[in-house]
Amino acid sequence: MARPRQALLSRQRIVDAAAALIDAEGLDALSTRRLAAELGVRGPSLYNHFRTKEEILDAVADSITAQVDTSFFGTHGWPDALRLWGHSYRAALAAHPHIVPFLAQGPGRRPAALAMADAVYGGLVTAGWPPARATHIGALMRYFVAGSALGSFARGFVEDPQLYATQYPHLTQAHRLPEHQTSVDEGAFALGLDALIDGLARIYDTLEQR
Repeated sequence: MARPRQALLSRQRIVDAAAALIDAEGLDALSTRRLAAELGVRGPSLYNHFRTKEEILDAVADSITAQVDTSFFGTHGWPDALRLWGHSYRAALAAHPHIVPFLAQGPGRRPAALAMADAVYGGLVTAGWPPARATHIGALMRYFVAGSALGSFARGFVEDPQLYATQYPHLTQAHRLPEHQTSVDEGAFALGLDALIDGLARIYDTLEQR
């Protein structure tokens, strides 16, 4: 049989398949054996591209982080840059909520994650934030965005009006929240982000007065 003109596997194909598996079934579903089966190859074939499952997870996480737009730093004032970056960051994570707990551990050695941290930190310091405060803001944003993307507040309520009507008199409309998931969850994030940035702006003003 003639050898195929193209290799059966590539790093990108492995990453895409792993991301799809995690999106569909969660982090626990990912194993090298399961991933190889999804790709129609033998398990050892994966090790030509990745040495461990952890390396595959790192690559998946970094491919998601690479979708986040950090170009606002240096082209916008820091409040607008932080707001626009925050929305881009949340959108990337919210599209892949099952991997958020892994992403929330920090950038590790992942190139896209380190590049994002560098852009945010550099943008804030250039804008006049002290290095320690710039670090705090980067950490604060990661906590806030990851928490927002991890799950849906609206989806946490069951669609059973009788449950609320008989036991929780202040939640008589809570059964309608799931049908408004996008507006509730995105609206809450936008409100929180605006409040966070407003608070930071007041702190920033005190820095300028010193």
